[in-house]
Amino acid sequence: MKFWFSKGVRVSRKARKVIRDLSREQIKKVAVIRHAALGDMVLTRAFLVEARKAFPNAEITLSIVSNYTRGCPEDLVDRVHIVHGRGEQATVTDKIRRMKELGPQDLIFDLATTNKSIKTCLLNKAKLKIGFPYRAAQARFVYDVATCRSDLNFEVNDMLNQLHIFGVKTAYPHQFNMPGNALKKDRPCIIYFSGASTPEKCWPTGDFTALIDRMSTEFPKHDHLVLDGILDWEKENVRKILDPLQSRENTGSVQADTIDDTTALIKSADLVVANDTGIRHLAIVSEIPTVGIFFGDPYRYWPRYSIHEVALPAVDGPPAVEEVYAMCRKVLNNTGQK
Repeated sequence: MKFWFSKGVRVSRKARKVIRDLSREQIKKVAVIRHAALGDMVLTRAFLVEARKAFPNAEITLSIVSNYTRGCPEDLVDRVHIVHGRGEQATVTDKIRRMKELGPQDLIFDLATTNKSIKTCLLNKAKLKIGFPYRAAQARFVYDVATCRSDLNFEVNDMLNQLHIFGVKTAYPHQFNMPGNALKKDRPCIIYFSGASTPEKCWPTGDFTALIDRMSTEFPKHDHLVLDGILDWEKENVRKILDPLQSRENTGSVQADTIDDTTALIKSADLVVANDTGIRHLAIVSEIPTVGIFFGDPYRYWPRYSIHEVALPAVDGPPAVEEVYAMCRKVLNNTGQK
């Protein structure tokens, strides 16, 4: 193999020597470290799909943490390695032992660059260790090859750059190969999700009500369904959103208790409107159009193809209802929904 770049990537002297004696067909063991929650986890599917094509003879191991197992793409890997996560009681010795169970690899790709992923990387041998750290010191002392990472890029693109350095031609739009079938429904639907990892990342319930009020009038042939959250405060927000809309026959709530049920529901939708959450990422990997509602910089989680849009926040507050409404209409028009 060779490295397919001239600038913008840090490569160690060791890596420049090792690369000459490797070929993609000779790669037998590949580890992918992704210590991340649901949304980031499912986006990793694109990397795993391409890694399987790039290294056809390799056993692929995915390293995850015990507190973030939802959405783990077990169908795309040969082995799952689980390290101790937050809240799990274990001695330092046990934590180190578990990390070292990843074992020797030909290639280690660190798609997390967290304290745990760095320790896992350092505690296991590999011919080449590849990562995309933000910090120069990490690039120098942890990895043999360090690619660029920026909050201005869709993170899947930055992950795939770790394959591009080997001359791998990856698909665009990205291929996620998300399993599951759409839930059969009598009417088309638009799914809204008002929850998030914290209440501070949630669009105001009154704004959701105003949006659904306009959308249910503009698109009367669709059911406009608000997906219930898991936590009590998320369920209370759904109630607040829908109470003023009780007279509308095409609005309501819907519940999905498992990842499989949620994926089936999302795959049945013509559009998913959500805060910056794993639910939106599930829609992205299911190839369902989305509108993301962001309170900060959106580019890291914005795939730049026509079925996905984001509502940019105001300078001193959340996105306006008019902005989100306009993005919803734009995406539905792009997908032929009038």
